Amino acid sequence: MLSVAKIQRRNAWRYYIRGVAFGDGRRPAGQSLKDAQERAGLPPGRWLGRGLRALGLTAAAEVSERQLELLFGEGRHPDADRIERGLLDDGVDAATARRRTVLGQPIEEVEARGQSPVLGMDFTFRPQASLVVLWALGDATVRRAIERAHERAVDAALRWLEDEVAETRWASGRGRAKTPALVVAAFRHFDNRDGLPLLHEHCLILNRVQRPGADGDPVWGAVDTYRLYQNVVAAGTLYTLTMTTEVCEKLGLATVPREVTPGLRPVMEIAGVPEDLINWSASRRQRIEDALEVLTDQYVKDHGHLPSERGRHQLGWWAAQETRPAKKKPKPLAQLLAWWRVSAILRFGQQVIDGLLDRCRAMGAAIRARVDPAVDVALAAVDVAAVVSTVREKFSRRHILAEARRHLLGTLRGREFTRGLDDYIAHRALLRYSRRHTVTKPGREAPAADRMTYTADFPVPHRWWIAPAEGTPPRKSSRYERARVASLAVQNAIRDAAQTPAQRAAAVQAHQQAAMPEEYLDGRTTDPATWLRTPKNLDRLAAYTRAAETRRRAMEDRKAPAADPASPVDGRRQEHEQQRQQPDPGQGDQGLRP
Repeated sequence: MLSVAKIQRRNAWRYYIRGVAFGDGRRPAGQSLKDAQERAGLPPGRWLGRGLRALGLTAAAEVSERQLELLFGEGRHPDADRIERGLLDDGVDAATARRRTVLGQPIEEVEARGQSPVLGMDFTFRPQASLVVLWALGDATVRRAIERAHERAVDAALRWLEDEVAETRWASGRGRAKTPALVVAAFRHFDNRDGLPLLHEHCLILNRVQRPGADGDPVWGAVDTYRLYQNVVAAGTLYTLTMTTEVCEKLGLATVPREVTPGLRPVMEIAGVPEDLINWSASRRQRIEDALEVLTDQYVKDHGHLPSERGRHQLGWWAAQETRPAKKKPKPLAQLLAWWRVSAILRFGQQVIDGLLDRCRAMGAAIRARVDPAVDVALAAVDVAAVVSTVREKFSRRHILAEARRHLLGTLRGREFTRGLDDYIAHRALLRYSRRHTVTKPGREAPAADRMTYTADFPVPHRWWIAPAEGTPPRKSSRYERARVASLAVQNAIRDAAQTPAQRAAAVQAHQQAAMPEEYLDGRTTDPATWLRTPKNLDRLAAYTRAAETRRRAMEDRKAPAADPASPVDGRRQEHEQQRQQPDPGQGDQGLRP
């Protein structure tokens, strides 16, 4: 998983130098970064990327505080102090000496135009919650295997960004050049702000790269940060696929889908890690859900309807920001590991914790025995194209590539695959099942392949209704659920067209549904009997609608004196609890299925 934030001028860069470089903690005033890291038992930052050579830096070398300040605070060479002193000794004036240490356009010139310069971007990589649990509660061998896979996955994602994505632009975008050499300062953290396990890596990518100048000599310019933003999902799926595959192969594990939010894309977790342990490590989730409930209630009050899928994502972001705890004093990893183990044993029992790896290996062996290591590329291309074209009307290669990587992780369940298979599936999906939407204007050069947009003509199911649990009102199917149904419909047609029963059986076995747990497939088929458009389900929806209208009228009737204006949140929650206690108008009818 991958999240992104900007590193800007003013105080933003100070946050990263004083906080992120110090393990999400607050460094004591007046204490150097190196001394603070040593006393707290934190690992120092390390340099990554192919652009280090141009700055005289070495890969995996330690990141110093002054280097961070010069690069991410002033946009200058990391050895600017020495360079400037040498120029002054040679008789160069102070202003000229300082200007020669600046990488690209001085940030003072950018600020003079009323703009806020972006000095870097923080790409934060973190594994799935189940892998974090195994890393935190496993022995030294398991922990080291996960850390090595994490390191290689981060390196793979950064190399892909350098090879395929990174560009610099100048002259208002009229000039462009590939820049396969980024400068990255990486800082590894072990816990979240609550002190619970969360292995993650902050990769601060410098917004300065070299390109050939007019005279052939290299000059420094800014990275096209918009392209980096566009490819965040594709880079994140590559990190997850690479890390999960290596850990599963090394430790004999497998993955299963875990539906975190009904209707949204499931997370591929390690099979055998209990849900309670995952929730234990994800300490903030319940607080975010409580805050999200309050924000959703306020949204309905202001707008008169529930938020859309995009609106729910935005409200979720606000809920996460509101519940974000303050920084704490960092602790050494050895101390954290001891505390995590004691905490988990007290809550779940020593037998569960000691037998966690054996349980995961047993379930992994059972799943891997059912998964064919060969991928049916024809079905994979159909699946990828159908899902992406249903979720978004127009799409680009990066969307197809990200979905191809998700498909490989869902299909192989952690089994090894041929490198480059994700690119091949994406190429086939674009070539056979998509049509180009971008039109090249006469007299203009055709855009690069990764800048073109595409569409597809897959049959998109109509939106249906789903009751996720007894006693709760139905909800509309999400875009992802409709995408899965569209994909399955096309795949079933391909299977039915196979000539012999053996060919049909082979196609089914090679596809991801062969290894999908039955409880996950339940209710997610293309059978119309599982949809709401049946008489039973329509009657049940009508009953839900009548009950909702009755509740709405009752709420409008008691608007004024019932609630305490000093505590609107408590009033809304009490009202919500009263609604949940009302009898289910369709109780006993099992006809409503996704």
